[in-house]
Amino acid sequence: MEQFRGTTIVAVKKGGKTVIAGDGQVTMGQSVILKGTAHKVRRLYDDKVVVGFAGGTADAFAMCEEFEKMLNKYSGSLMRSAVEYAKNIRNSHRGNAEAMMIVADKDTLLILTSVGDVVEPDDGVCAIGSGGNYALSAAKALIRNTDLDAREIAVRAMEIASSICVFTNTNYVIEEV
Repeated sequence: MEQFRGTTIVAVKKGGKTVIAGDGQVTMGQSVILKGTAHKVRRLYDDKVVVGFAGGTADAFAMCEEFEKMLNKYSGSLMRSAVEYAKNIRNSHRGNAEAMMIVADKDTLLILTSVGDVVEPDDGVCAIGSGGNYALSAAKALIRNTDLDAREIAVRAMEIASSICVFTNTNYVIEEV
């Protein structure tokens, strides 16, 4: 059974705003585009938290649901929810999950993995998914060498990634906190 994959999610934190952008492509295997308009960036916890997810579809949705439970349990505290989510994942010994998620609120930007890692990027820029390294490189160059705002950097990074990565399309969903 082939897994559904293929996406790019990029996050940029600059000027008091954090933007997460993602494309809409779902790919089966290496050669079939199954859907071009998926929404892999969404708001949680009364629109105060934005998440973008990539990886195996079922794993990504399960991650998102588990993390949302933690947000509700810990009154929207992003860092506490992320740490408790990671503890639960590590204690449950889930072996084959393959997904990642970028989560952000007005103050914090994190990458979460389906094996229980929590990473805070050093420079306010991160990306995941098949085109993640392309988007990350583009966003880092743009944040260092231009005066563009967070939203424009995220959009341009997605444009660059989608021009290189065959698993990334131009149907972007963009959310800002």
